[in-house]
Amino acid sequence: MTKHMQRDLERLRDSVLRMAGYVEHAVHSATRAVSDRDTDAATAVVSGDTEIDELENHLQEDCLNILALHQPVAKDLRRIGTVMLITTDLERMGDLAVGIAERAIELAHPPRVVVPDRLHQMAGRATRMMRLALDAFVNEDAAAARAVIGMDDEVDADNDELVLHAIEEMKRSPDRVEAGVALFSIVRHVERIADHATNIAEDVIFLVEGAIVRHHHDEVIPPPE
Repeated sequence: MTKHMQRDLERLRDSVLRMAGYVEHAVHSATRAVSDRDTDAATAVVSGDTEIDELENHLQEDCLNILALHQPVAKDLRRIGTVMLITTDLERMGDLAVGIAERAIELAHPPRVVVPDRLHQMAGRATRMMRLALDAFVNEDAAAARAVIGMDDEVDADNDELVLHAIEEMKRSPDRVEAGVALFSIVRHVERIADHATNIAEDVIFLVEGAIVRHHHDEVIPPPE
């Protein structure tokens, strides 16, 4: 690897981490806006999505430029492909944060519904998965990436319970169906954020080992003893 390519790849990594910071902040702010009924914070998440979109565009362009300029092979080529995949997942997480923020604005108006504590726990797990997946990328740690994939089951369990809770609440209080649908949507968005974190972890395994593990989790995640 030439010094120029190494410099460009390091700059690419730093840009990915900067984008991830924006996305993590958006997800955290959006989910907090739900419980705090904070329409100002939710509106800020919606307006801030443009910056995330622009970062994705810049990163994709940088990747293409590196491909054209340096013509990398083997692991360096996988690294650039991984960055392109990761930035797409991060951008979609940003979109999901916007969706959560929009539902938060809806829930801020009456009739109000109780936001279950488990939703905060679920959002915390999803955000942690994203952070750990990015750490695995920086450290090129396939074992840590596999651990992130294993965490997705917990978020799926949260999703199942919270969806059931939302349905039961709508049955119990028909006047709150719209609010219940908004809460249902938030839960599904958080679950999708965890799915994108899982995608990033899968991409890290591809980067480190050259193995494509999507749709083959039973082959890469050992069953519990």
